[in-house]
Amino acid sequence: GRRPVVSRSPFSGLDCLREGAKLLLHPQLRIFILIPLAINFVLFLIATSFLIAQFSAAIAWTLGWIPSWLDFLYDYLAWILWPLMIFSVLLVYGYSFGIITNLIAAPFNGLLAEKIEAHLTHIPPPPESLASMIPRTLGRELMKLWYFFSRGIVVVIGILVLSFIPGLNIIASVIGVVWGAWTMAIQYIDYPADNHQTRFKDLRDYLGDQGMNTFSFGGTVMLATMIPVVNIFAMPVAVAGATVFWVRSGGDR
Repeated sequence: GRRPVVSRSPFSGLDCLREGAKLLLHPQLRIFILIPLAINFVLFLIATSFLIAQFSAAIAWTLGWIPSWLDFLYDYLAWILWPLMIFSVLLVYGYSFGIITNLIAAPFNGLLAEKIEAHLTHIPPPPESLASMIPRTLGRELMKLWYFFSRGIVVVIGILVLSFIPGLNIIASVIGVVWGAWTMAIQYIDYPADNHQTRFKDLRDYLGDQGMNTFSFGGTVMLATMIPVVNIFAMPVAVAGATVFWVRSGGDR
């Protein structure tokens, strides 16, 4: 049957993130965010330096896709596409940053989700040694990456096609936001789900049952990963919020 949802509010995903951020300040939980934060900080310096160095080139390259027969509309199209291109570059930056950091920090994120769930429910997930958790969580990350890539390539092609059709480029942005929110929800809520060894397909069905709650959670996380400096703290907050989401919606039942 369908699982219970967090609440009927479309902003309940945001509420879970807010509660998760508060939980990270708990004395018994703070120590578990040190390694993820350190990983995030190092990768933030690398990714942001690359973004600054390549930003103008990326915008120029994207605008270079305007076909020659539309040269007489270049200035007009550039004015329309400029905000979209900036958003797209930041979206790719945030998406790439999130994927890389999560791949490296997956075992530590799983451990953080486990400790937060135990704190919330006083019933920890089934025990597992770190030695067995590391290869299993890395394998799960690769499974998610394949899902994101295999579906994402179709989404990207669709967005590129729509981006060059006047009037439909707004739809392209909406598709990008919806896909990004969905993948961010999967990425982070998978940590508590994987601690219960929930099948990946079952996780996707579960998130589909949550409706707008899933997209409000994933959309907020996606926005946070796009903002330099904020994205340093986005990962542990998202893991904590995802665990709250999982527990509140009865994902562990």
